[in-house]
Amino acid sequence: MQFAKLYVRTAALASLFLSICACQTAQKRAPLLPPATAPSLKAAAPSPATAQPKSPAAAPAQTNAPAPQTQVEKPSSAEALPPAPQPDPVVDLIARVEKDYQAGVANYQAGKPDAAKKDFDRAFNALLGSNLDVRSDERLEREFDRIVEGVNHLDLGNLTANGLGGDTETPPQKSEPAPIDEPNEMTPPTADPNVKAKAQAEIKSTRSDLPLMMTDQVAGYITYFSNRGRGTFERAFARSGRYRNTMLPILKEEGVPQDLIYLAQAESGFHPLAVSRVGARGIWQFMASRARGYGLSHNMYVDDRQDPEKSTRAAARHLKDLYNQFGDWYLAMAAYNSGPGTVQSAVRRTGYADFWELYRRNVLPKETRNYVPIIVAVTIMTKNPSQYGLDKVVTDKPVPYDKMKINYSVDLRLVAGCVDASPETLQDLNPSLLRLTTPKDREFELHLPAGTKEKYASAIAAVPRDMRVWWRYHNVGPNDSLESISRVYRTPAKAIAQANSLDGDDKLQSASKIIIIPIAPGKHATTEDGATYARHATRYKLRRGDTLQSVADNFAVPPTMVRRWNHLKGNSLQGRRVVYIHLPVTPTINQLRQTSAPKPKGKSSLRTASDSALSRHKVKPGETLTSIASTHHTTVAALKRANGDVATLRPGMILLIKDAR
Repeated sequence: MQFAKLYVRTAALASLFLSICACQTAQKRAPLLPPATAPSLKAAAPSPATAQPKSPAAAPAQTNAPAPQTQVEKPSSAEALPPAPQPDPVVDLIARVEKDYQAGVANYQAGKPDAAKKDFDRAFNALLGSNLDVRSDERLEREFDRIVEGVNHLDLGNLTANGLGGDTETPPQKSEPAPIDEPNEMTPPTADPNVKAKAQAEIKSTRSDLPLMMTDQVAGYITYFSNRGRGTFERAFARSGRYRNTMLPILKEEGVPQDLIYLAQAESGFHPLAVSRVGARGIWQFMASRARGYGLSHNMYVDDRQDPEKSTRAAARHLKDLYNQFGDWYLAMAAYNSGPGTVQSAVRRTGYADFWELYRRNVLPKETRNYVPIIVAVTIMTKNPSQYGLDKVVTDKPVPYDKMKINYSVDLRLVAGCVDASPETLQDLNPSLLRLTTPKDREFELHLPAGTKEKYASAIAAVPRDMRVWWRYHNVGPNDSLESISRVYRTPAKAIAQANSLDGDDKLQSASKIIIIPIAPGKHATTEDGATYARHATRYKLRRGDTLQSVADNFAVPPTMVRRWNHLKGNSLQGRRVVYIHLPVTPTINQLRQTSAPKPKGKSSLRTASDSALSRHKVKPGETLTSIASTHHTTVAALKRANGDVATLRPGMILLIKDAR
C-alpha cells in the first residue's frame, strides 16, 4: 500500500536521525523531534506550547537587535474581502467513501449481499487508493475504522444468512472485554510502602531486556493486581502458558525485547477475542487502520488481529518502529497506546523525551499515563511468581496444531466431521475467523488438530468444492436410520443413500461410522427448537415499548432465536433501532406440543402443521384488524384467536391468517 511504503521510508529516516542526535540521558532536555521523523497518525494542530516551549531553557536564544516597528494600515476594500474558501480534499474523500458505504448498507438491508460487497469494496479502495495518507488525518482514520467495524458488524449480524456461506444459525464469536480497560481508567491506587520496598529490591535481581523502574504508580498497580485485580491477573498468567512458546521466538526474530510479551498480557490477558471499549481487538489490541498498515487483513470473513502469530509479528514490527522514532521503550509503549502523534506532540511541548517527565507534567492522556506503569507492574510480578503467590497457578499447555493452506470456502462443521473433532475446537484453533466458514476466492491457512492433516485431506476430497460450505459429515449411531437422519438434516433419504452408495438401513449400519450428508445449498438443518426458518431475514424497526418478548411474540418465534439472530447477550434491546427476524417455515416443536395439549377455556390456540389455510400478513401503517380481516376474507375474532388476542397493531408486525372458524 502507498501509505505503508511511505511509513517504512519515514521510519528509516527516523532511525538514522535518532542514531545521530538522540539524547541518551533520560532527565536531560531532548532535542525536539522533527516533523519528518515519522508520520503522525493524528492530525495535530499547532498549539502555543508547540511554537514556544514552556521552559526558558528550551526557548530560542534572544538577540539584541531591536524589534521592528509594526505599522497598522487600514486595508483597502479589496483587501478586506475574506479569501475564497479552499476545498478540503479530506472532506470530499470522506463524502465519496460515505456514499459507497451507505449504498452497501442499503443493498445489505435489501438482501443483495453481492452488490453490498461491491459497494463496501469501493469504499475501502477509495480510502486506500487516494493520494491522502489515511493515518495522517484523524478524520480519515476515524472513517476507516468506522466502515471496517460497520461492515464486520453487518456480516456477523446477517450477511451469513443472505448467501455468503454457512447456516443462518451460525453462532457469533463471543468477544471478551479487554482486561486493561478497568485499570486504565482508574486512578492508580495508593502505593503501599512495604510493597514498593519489596518490589524495589526484586528489581535489582530481576533479569529483563526491558528497563524496569519502580515508582509510586508502578507500586500502586502491583497492589491492585495483588488484591482487587487478582483474578484478572491470574487468568492472564494462566493463559500465557499457551502462547509463550509461539510468541517469544517471533519477538526475538523481529529484534525487540522478548519481555514485551507482558504488554500483551496486560492488554488482553492473552485472549484472541479481547475487544476494548474503543474497538481495539486481539491479543495485541490493534485498531483496524493501524493493523492494516502492518499487514493484518480485516474483511467480512477474517480478522488477522485475532490471529496470535500474525498479530504478534505485526506488534513487534510496530513497536520496533516506535522505538526507532523515540529512542526509548517507555515512550514506544506510550505511543503504542495513544499513537505516535500524541507522544510526539507532548515531547515537542515540553522538550523532554522521557516518559516519567511527561507523566509528571501531565501532558499525556490519562490512560496512556496509566498504561506504562501497568505493564511494568505486570512484568515485575510475572517474573517473580513466588513472591506474589503465583507459583501455584497452573498455566495452560501449548496447543499444537497442523497447518494447511486452502483456497476454497469450507464450513468448520464439515471440517470437524472430517477430523472427528468439535466445531468449537476448530473455532478455538482458528480465532481469526469471524464466522464458521473460511473465506472464498483467497488463500487461508487452516489450523487443524495435531496429527489430522492427512485425515482431513482424504475426507474433504469426497465433497465437491462448491458444496463444502453446505454438506456435512454425520457420525452414525446404533439407532440411526436413513429416515431419522433425513429428518434431522431435512435432506431426502434417497439423496443420502446415493451420496454414500447405500441400499438401505442394513447397509447404513454396516457402513463406515461417518457418512456424507448432501445438504442442498440454501437449506439448513433443523434448529434445537425443531423449526426451520426462512433463509432471508425480515428487518423490523423497533418502536417505543417493544421488548424482546413482544417482538418474538409478534413474529411467532422463540426469544432465544431473536437473541441468536441479533447477537444479543441478554433480553435488552437498548441501543437497537432494528432487529432481524427469520420467519418460521415450519412450526416449532413447542408449538406442536401446545397445539396437541388441552387448551384452557378462553385461550387462543397456536397454529399446527396441518393448518391448510395458514398464511401471514405484515401489518402496514394505517391498517386495522377490521381492514386486515376484510382483505383476507376472515373475521376480527379469527384474527385475534390466531394471534394471541392481539389488540394493538404496529407496522411491521406479522399476523397469522386462518379461515374464520
